[in-house]
Amino acid sequence: MDERSLGKHLQLARQAAGLTQQQLCHKANLSFSTLTKIERGAIKAPSIFTIQAIADALNVGLDELIGQSTALGGSRRFQKTKGGVGFVYFDVNGCLIYFYQRAFDKLAADTGVTADLVESAFWRYNDEVCRGVMSLENFNTKLAEHIGIDKVQWQQYYLESVEPIVEMQQLLIWASERYRVGLLTNIMPGFLSAMRREEQLPNIHYSAIIDSSEVGTIKPEAKMYEIAQERAGCPAEEILLIDDSNANLAAANRMGWHVLWFDDSHIEESVKRTSVALEPATDN
Repeated sequence: MDERSLGKHLQLARQAAGLTQQQLCHKANLSFSTLTKIERGAIKAPSIFTIQAIADALNVGLDELIGQSTALGGSRRFQKTKGGVGFVYFDVNGCLIYFYQRAFDKLAADTGVTADLVESAFWRYNDEVCRGVMSLENFNTKLAEHIGIDKVQWQQYYLESVEPIVEMQQLLIWASERYRVGLLTNIMPGFLSAMRREEQLPNIHYSAIIDSSEVGTIKPEAKMYEIAQERAGCPAEEILLIDDSNANLAAANRMGWHVLWFDDSHIEESVKRTSVALEPATDN
């Protein structure tokens, strides 16, 4: 791989992770000038330590970052579905993992308060944290105050309660071998990278990851979909969103996207409908 090809691969991986150059520099402890020179191909042989630091900051393996050109879409020929979809966005909570009712119940049991009190406190502040305008630390403080305890670590409760929807995760892996795929999720800061690191989500290449806490907007706000469409790099009519929220799907539909409702209370039926929607126009 020459330096220009390497730089392009790094740029695509950064964009797929939803990071600006400044954000990646901060996470990887690199100077801005070094990163921009690497992406331009001006540095012919960046050190392996620098590349590893970038890979770690992006939560991807070194091979995925530079060793597999097809993993970044370089030479792979992707298909389209019978409906003309070439890019599929998957929601996370309620679609790839079960919704976090178990975390509510566990926190309630540990603190002796009712589950409905925990849930009402959670939803009071959830949108602000998912937009990235409230820190997770501040959220934990407010949640603890609201339910009358000294402190709480919501991320710990959330991550320990993650339960994958196995059938959908398998379908995501299958889809990634045929189409470009991405994640489009309302989520708190650091949760998505933690789940990927712990392999609670499929360890595949995502052509785009739209993390609400990083882009500063949430579904069903129009800005979220505008960002997602720009990063998908294809027309609206070629994008499919699979989500468990009708409000989120309605907003995507107004953008001209294909949409599919996923009901995690009827897994088998929902997976079957999703499989039909993802049938390729041709199966090579």
